[in-house]
This record gives sequence, structure tokens and C-alpha cells, in this order.
Amino acid sequence: MTVIKPERRLIEIRAVSNEENKMLVEGYAITYNAPATHQYGRRKFTETIRRGALDKTDMKDVPMRYNHNDNIMIMARTRNKSLKLIKDDTGLKIQANLLDTQSNRDLYKAIQEGLIDKMSFAFSVADGGDSWIFGEEETIREVHNIDRLYDVSAVDTPFYDSTSIYARSLELLDGEEKRLEGLRKAEELEIMKLKIKMKGKV
Repeated sequence: MTVIKPERRLIEIRAVSNEENKMLVEGYAITYNAPATHQYGRRKFTETIRRGALDKTDMKDVPMRYNHNDNIMIMARTRNKSLKLIKDDTGLKIQANLLDTQSNRDLYKAIQEGLIDKMSFAFSVADGGDSWIFGEEETIREVHNIDRLYDVSAVDTPFYDSTSIYARSLELLDGEEKRLEGLRKAEELEIMKLKIKMKGKV
């Protein structure tokens, strides 16, 4: 059984002022056609999520978490409509009305004061839902079809999540390079077999 490892990306989050004193936060979880480049040592990895990548995405039950932690109470959720996911021409916008708990009040205050200004979202790509271009100095990945959105999550330390982004990006890069190398070897083997077969007929 294949275990799917959700990918994570950083996004911006901000508190929204309102007259009802609700704890509202919003931001864009995904922006289309906005290349994001990650440098790791001498390797450069650029990823772009193309418009239409969310057309078939499973977003039926998406929670909002803190640091992607399953052991901390969920802050908001699409299932009870405290979290809204809005697809528009820019990408995917999130609007959350945080539940009135002490932990959420503390978190909302931290967002208001700018102590927390980043979010991360976890997702997986459908089979064949991305394309790769391997250059000498840069590898480019374009995502055309996101299979599932697992969560959106407020994060307190951007470095923590950027580390996981780099690690996951390199893992994907290495895996794709190995897959393409395997295809090249299989193609070369078929060509060799064909040449041997043709020689036998001469």
C-alpha cells in the first residue's frame, strides 16, 4: 500500500477587523501562476501551481490546525462552516472564524500583533497532475491537478515549515529524476532488443 505524504507550502495570514468582535482571519492558500523558487545548496527548484489545478480537488472536509498538529484542538473546519475555502481567479482564498476557545484567543492575538503571519497548507498531487523540466541549473515543476487538500495550518516559525518544504521538494525532485532515468534505460533496452532482432533477420 502506497503511503501518500502531503506536501506543504507557506502562505500569508492576517487578522480581519470587524464590528462583531469575531476572531476572523484570512489569506490566500494558493495563488495561481506565481512561481516559487527554493534554493538548496547549488540546486534550484521552481514550482508553479497553474490555474485550474483546483478544479477536481477534494476539499470536502478541511480543518484549520496549528503547526499541522493533530494533538491540538482544531481551530476551524469546513464541515461546520467556520472555515470557508473560496476559489477565484487569483487562487484559493481562506476565511476562518476561529472558535471561541482560550487557545484560539491566544492565537488570534498573536496574529493581530504580527507574531504569527504565515500559514501552511498540506496537499497531494493527482497521478499525472504535474510536469517537470530538468535544466542544468534549475528544475521546474508545474502543478496542474491537486488531488486533495488535507489542511490549512497557522505556523509560528516559518523556518520550521520552510525546512519541510525544501526536504519534500528535494525528495520529489530525486524521485522524478530516478523515474525518468528508469524510463530512459527501459527505452534504451527496447532499442537494443530491436537492433538484435533486426540483425537476426539479415
